[in-house]
Amino acid sequence: MTEGNYSTVTEFVLAGLTEQPELHRPLFLPFLGIYVLTVVGNLGMITLISLSSHLHTPMYYLLSSLSLSFIDLCNSTIVTPKMLVNFVMEKNVISFPQCMTQLYFFIVFGISECHMLATMAYDRYVAICSPLLYNVTMPSQVCCWLIAEVHSMGLVGATAHTVCMVRVLFCKADVINHYFCDLLPLLELSCSSTFINEVVVLFFSAFNILLPALTILSSYIFIISSILRIRSTEGRTKAFSSCRSRILAVAVFCGSLSFMYLQPSSVSSMNRGKVSSVFYTTVVPMLHPLIYSLKNRDVKVALKKFLEQRKFL
Repeated sequence: MTEGNYSTVTEFVLAGLTEQPELHRPLFLPFLGIYVLTVVGNLGMITLISLSSHLHTPMYYLLSSLSLSFIDLCNSTIVTPKMLVNFVMEKNVISFPQCMTQLYFFIVFGISECHMLATMAYDRYVAICSPLLYNVTMPSQVCCWLIAEVHSMGLVGATAHTVCMVRVLFCKADVINHYFCDLLPLLELSCSSTFINEVVVLFFSAFNILLPALTILSSYIFIISSILRIRSTEGRTKAFSSCRSRILAVAVFCGSLSFMYLQPSSVSSMNRGKVSSVFYTTVVPMLHPLIYSLKNRDVKVALKKFLEQRKFL
């Protein structure tokens, strides 16, 4: 086929989470509620940490809450509103530039979140396994450097994927079998070779999913080993309770990403992929404020003081 036979695609139609219209209205309210909780929870954490001076420490201000809350808020806002539109409109159209923009920022914050979770796991490893050296190992300068590195990896990965994507020729169909512009559903519409794109997806997915997952796994192995040496049963139980919720959230996030991006295209199912995407784009960002912040004693104390101050105003 010659180049002249290709038609220029100016817009796409998002198929949505489900192609069954009778499920659209029942799904709208639950996902709207999840999105509202995500926005309120993450904006609340950003506000609380900004206003509470005793939380202006590397662990809270840079690693645990402010950066992760910002990433979760952005990632959810990039994806979820378009999903909600699909529930109330018969045809959810997105222009080609808007689609590439959504793809770019989704990848930026998706990759950043993977490495941020790994950074947080390392931070907890240093705090628990080497508490006397924590201030030396994790000063503010190191934390700032880690944050910059995390977001730089997101920018590099997103730029590579988006540049490869805009070179793809689309001529088969304009319906994306997903509720947002994602890499694999877009590649399914291509009528030119996608070999380079698939290699780039596999390389960056392995680097940005497996490497952080191994960092998190090794960090928590050392943390659990340290917890087991605690003589107090109550202390061990409390420490395990905190670690269990964090490990569960990381497992859901990394597991759903791996299911979507680390499978060969010949065996992957886009319908199952859409379900797994719900976890890392919608559910996990809602859970993070609870797991990483609201279950923390210092944050609870700061929230209580904040509410008391507002009460007496």
